[in-house]
Amino acid sequence: SALEEIKEKYGFDANAIVSMAEVTEYLYNKPYKGQVYIDDTLKAAIDAYYAQYGYSVDEYDLAGFSVGAVDKAKVLDKKTMRAGDVVIGLASSGVHSNGFSLVRKVLDVENADLTAPVDALGGASLGETLLTPTKIYVKPMLALFDAISSVRGISHITGGGFYENIPRSIPDGLCAKIQKDAVPVLPIFKLIAARGEISEHDMFNTFNMGIGMTVIVAKEDAERACAVLADAGETPYVLG
Repeated sequence: SALEEIKEKYGFDANAIVSMAEVTEYLYNKPYKGQVYIDDTLKAAIDAYYAQYGYSVDEYDLAGFSVGAVDKAKVLDKKTMRAGDVVIGLASSGVHSNGFSLVRKVLDVENADLTAPVDALGGASLGETLLTPTKIYVKPMLALFDAISSVRGISHITGGGFYENIPRSIPDGLCAKIQKDAVPVLPIFKLIAARGEISEHDMFNTFNMGIGMTVIVAKEDAERACAVLADAGETPYVLG
């Protein structure tokens, strides 16, 4: 079976692991088979890379990912987009998971006091702010798809910020005109920009700046879309 193949190739019994506690125990006691393919040169390079972030050679991060599936009939077609459609932004919770190499450098995270209150962050600590969990927009978006038939494009504002992500959802011949003043820039981004003397363009080309996802809908459905997203617990902003 596919699960047996996974176990044979990677050393994981995917069918048996049902909780994070079991995953952790499994990793500590049964290193995955992929390790045998890492030669000494590559291992030394990896160890050197992580050493600069304070990791010792016997420490590691556990990372995961998920894969989604969508019915072909429900795939969004950006060719339906028209001039005059509205771009709606959903508030982010913070830096999310992008731009941390720059964050570490600019804020000198390794040497900073991560627990002290920071006035520029409204009294929150740097550690608390940077560790704010990334918002997941699945349920609000599913609610929007159920309520609005004119969702014509969505963009997850990850690495590359506004400049690289929003255009991917727009067809040739059109572009997004974002009202900068409509973007609710979070204090953490203002702090990063000030400390690093980073230009506004580079900030919007690196971070989400306070908007974690954008949705493009027909103008006549924009008000309804905002209401649906708000009912789903989101804070929507009409950006352009």
